[in-house]
Amino acid sequence: MDYTAIAGYIDPGTGSMLFTILIGVLGAAFYSVKMLFIKLRFKVGGGKATYDDKKIPYVIFSDNKRYWSIFEPICREMEKRGKEIVYLTASPDDPALTCGLKNVKAECVPSENKLFAKLNYINASIVLSTTPGLDVYQWKRSKDVKYYVHIPHAASDITLYRMFGIDYYDAVLLSGDYQIDQLRELESLRSLPEKELKIVGIPYMDEMAKRLESAPPVPAHERTVLLAPSWGKSAIFGVYGGKIIDLLLKTGYHIIVRPHPQSFASEKEMLDKLMKEYPDSEQLEWNRDTDNFDVLNRSDILISDFSGVIFDFTLVYDKPVIYTDPRIDVSVYDAWWLKDPLWTLSALPRIGCELTEDSMDNIKDLIDTCLEDTRYAEGRKAVKSETWANVGNSAKLVADYLVEKYDELQSGKEG
Repeated sequence: MDYTAIAGYIDPGTGSMLFTILIGVLGAAFYSVKMLFIKLRFKVGGGKATYDDKKIPYVIFSDNKRYWSIFEPICREMEKRGKEIVYLTASPDDPALTCGLKNVKAECVPSENKLFAKLNYINASIVLSTTPGLDVYQWKRSKDVKYYVHIPHAASDITLYRMFGIDYYDAVLLSGDYQIDQLRELESLRSLPEKELKIVGIPYMDEMAKRLESAPPVPAHERTVLLAPSWGKSAIFGVYGGKIIDLLLKTGYHIIVRPHPQSFASEKEMLDKLMKEYPDSEQLEWNRDTDNFDVLNRSDILISDFSGVIFDFTLVYDKPVIYTDPRIDVSVYDAWWLKDPLWTLSALPRIGCELTEDSMDNIKDLIDTCLEDTRYAEGRKAVKSETWANVGNSAKLVADYLVEKYDELQSGKEG
């Protein structure tokens, strides 16, 4: 048979479409077979299926140990209520594993395949997580989970996740009204059912604030500048390299450099070079503390880019920031869909000064202005009121919500 002749009757557009459909079908089939194999291997072989035979009331999933700061106050509130939580983590050294809370049953599943196999077939009433990508990437909704709840890990736009990152959660716990507006607009644009959106606040920032209240005063010290960039080509080191360290050292101020943890994995060669060119000295220190409380507390001003630490620093410690050009490429984020600009773009000019190529050479004057201009103190108050609701009470509100939602699910009103 002349297959070439038959193919000649298929126009290029149709052929491309059919090819795309074929690839999609084959991909879906491959994924299904792969997940079935993983599940069987997980249950028969190396994995523990401790919780699979009965429905777990509450599961927390954390893909990294650094998110324990978000979940710890919630776990403590649930402990007060006598509620058991299964805590699944991808980090072997997650503090949850040794937290000492008797009702937190923490388990590490460091193998990605085994972890997602467990999550994709887990039997639970409620799963709480700060991880985006549910039902988008490898993490799929389990048919045996009644309700998925997302809690953000930053006090800013809820649309700065990769596209569709939280579309398939049932509920999102928020900290500001503007976040509700953003999610409702996304749901409308994508014809998604409305999620349950509840403003609870920010548990980890509440804990930082409590800790700050009880901490002793910072001893008198020379003016201290914290440089804490994010990572990637658009971050401070990706744009300015070592030039910014050079200029900061010329101010005569004490300089602390605290790279994003991901930089040490994704940009190791670049960081190794910078740390060799600018080694620790009396004026300069490189900081890699797991707990950032001390370094934030003893710094007078922060220089960063689009890192979430900006809002931790300015709202908890009530100090100004210097930020780099915030015109980040949103084409891969949910924010791309929205007509209004990011809330962050309106917040940054109210809490500090922008660092540009033109102002780099006058960075000392920029630092002094930010520290001494009273308008930034007023701006911090306004920004805090917009993005940090229920200050000091958020963990209790999250626990209240989880318990009430569980009772609701048990009563049959949901699912």
